[in-house]
Amino acid sequence: MAKRGRQRGVVLILVLWVIVLVTITTGAFTILARTETLQAHHLLASTQARYAAEAGLNLAVTRLRNPNLELQWVADGRAYRETLDDIKLEIKIVDERGKLDINAADELVLASLFIAQDFDEQKVAELVDAILDWRDADDEIRINGAEDRDYEAAGLPYGPANAPFIITEELQQVLGLNYALFRQIEPAITVYSRRGLIDAAFAPYEALLTLPGMTPDEARRIVEEREQIQPGDEMDLLLPDGTAARTRGQGNTFSITVKATMPNGIWEQIEATVALVRSQTDKPYQVLRWREGVKS
Repeated sequence: MAKRGRQRGVVLILVLWVIVLVTITTGAFTILARTETLQAHHLLASTQARYAAEAGLNLAVTRLRNPNLELQWVADGRAYRETLDDIKLEIKIVDERGKLDINAADELVLASLFIAQDFDEQKVAELVDAILDWRDADDEIRINGAEDRDYEAAGLPYGPANAPFIITEELQQVLGLNYALFRQIEPAITVYSRRGLIDAAFAPYEALLTLPGMTPDEARRIVEEREQIQPGDEMDLLLPDGTAARTRGQGNTFSITVKATMPNGIWEQIEATVALVRSQTDKPYQVLRWREGVKS
């Protein structure tokens, strides 16, 4: 009887362990199924937001091409907000004329870009000369510049291109110009305007800081005043040096940022630089640069 009782006890323990294992396995499958469901919902929402952002880009191009000046969107970085099937769109457009072209800017203008970042004179001179040595066609080193031997001494497997920059991101390869600094100046620079000076009527805050006598407060004032100007209006913005920036007309190349936010808070963002196609073709614009999934 005692032996039989022990056997029953062992059987009971085994049954309890089986129940525990079944419970754990069922719970694991439940959690896994729930996780996969959440992932599927997140993927679906992200995909919807991604295509909504692209729709916002096309909307921006449509508004830029509108022949009615009073309905055109102003490309000075102000935020336009639209709703598409309960998806919130925030669209910002910047005319590339408002940015500093790193291929066209001269030594003084390039220096102003880094002076605005509060670098000392020596650092500014090194960065400017290194950029000029990168984009010029010769191998002659400037006083504070860098050519092949300097890149080799720094342990880098490349030297200057001795050609114009193709994209702004290429600037990160210039000796002494790291990613953190590039991110600081990125909103202010372009390779598409082909202008030696910026157009203050469309310049981002970071680009405005490169103008003579410009202070952070003055730059913010100009941005705020510009946002009060309605499409089709003509107004002169007074700059610190006494000259006026005229908010008239538009260029041909624009940077467009679109952030699409779903009702559940999931969002996607795309950034594109496009050139408007003025001729009668199937394509209203040409994409020059494209980034998506950008979180900023």
